Amino acid sequence: MKFEKPVKVQWVANFIEAELLGDKEQLATGINEIHKVTPGDISFVDYEKYYNACINSAATIIIINKELPCPAGKTLLLVNDPFSAYVKIVKHFRPFEPATKMISDTARIGEGTQIQPGVFIGNHVTIGDNCLIHPNVTLYDYTVIGNNVTIHAGCVLGADAFYFKRRKDRDVQYDKLLSCGRVIVEDDVEIGACTTIDKGVSGDTIIGRGTKIDNHIHIGHGAVIGKNCLFAAGVGIGGKAIIEDEVILWGQVGVSKDLTIGKGAVVLAQSGVPASLEGGKTYFGSPAGEAKPKMREMAWIKRIPEIWERVNGTTGSTVATDELQELITLEEFAVRKGINQSTAYAWLKQGRLPAEKNIPGSVKILDWNKVKDIDMVKIRHK
Repeated sequence: MKFEKPVKVQWVANFIEAELLGDKEQLATGINEIHKVTPGDISFVDYEKYYNACINSAATIIIINKELPCPAGKTLLLVNDPFSAYVKIVKHFRPFEPATKMISDTARIGEGTQIQPGVFIGNHVTIGDNCLIHPNVTLYDYTVIGNNVTIHAGCVLGADAFYFKRRKDRDVQYDKLLSCGRVIVEDDVEIGACTTIDKGVSGDTIIGRGTKIDNHIHIGHGAVIGKNCLFAAGVGIGGKAIIEDEVILWGQVGVSKDLTIGKGAVVLAQSGVPASLEGGKTYFGSPAGEAKPKMREMAWIKRIPEIWERVNGTTGSTVATDELQELITLEEFAVRKGINQSTAYAWLKQGRLPAEKNIPGSVKILDWNKVKDIDMVKIRHK
């Protein structure tokens, strides 16, 4: 969040009752989380492992709970509780403004835009031209909507970030970090019914141009969604995730916070994404991996009982894991492929055996395409 006008750092220090270290002539131009800061911003840090990252970030003024050497051109504001000091600043510069009517007098609505009954448009909201806002949509304060945007019934844009600090020594343990960011929806976006998009804690949650979002989707605080993305129903995206252009997330995909999904990636339904994914690939599963290997893996997991029964039936006792590489007789493979055993043996030696998914009675654990040496695979001869 940027301030309407620069504020002297000495005023900030006095306001939060901080000891001022470093440059006493700084001007604060805004307040931001560490991953969003720009020069002139105030940020805060209260965990030792993040001290260096915050002090060496683009932030000009850092609220901190430990006295450290102050780099040139920076100002440290030393307090016991940086979290609460930060919240105090947010409350001062972005106080809650109660609504007095369904559409605020401070809202700006473009030409050709249609607002259906029951829509709430908060203070300082901007809506572009030729938009269609369906019944019972809620647009919180400072939300920005571009041109040619459709928002279906029951959507909520701009609710507070889900961001809390836990204090275990109290009966009520969670303190809320107040949100002062925005939701920005670029041109030509469509948002399905009952979707919720939280505003950033201090920066913006952004939905890129041309992106299409289905019903019942949640997008967390500070997420940045690229252009021409497609999200099917039930998708959930964690805070500060970056989804690059042209990404497709099919139904009920869960995306964790603080990660990046690269351009053009496709994540198949009900997958879980706990870490960043490269672009241009198709993913499946939880944790998500490249789809084809993941599906083969799942197919073999389903066959573990059959494999175990067959191995025990063959050996009469429990076997070691490496013995599960006893896959199929060479004779059986040759018959099912319609080739002679000499050819099958040559293929095995050369590492050319293809992955057979549906040979009746076969048992394969390894990926045959990766077999390069006959000694890597045990063949049970009749």
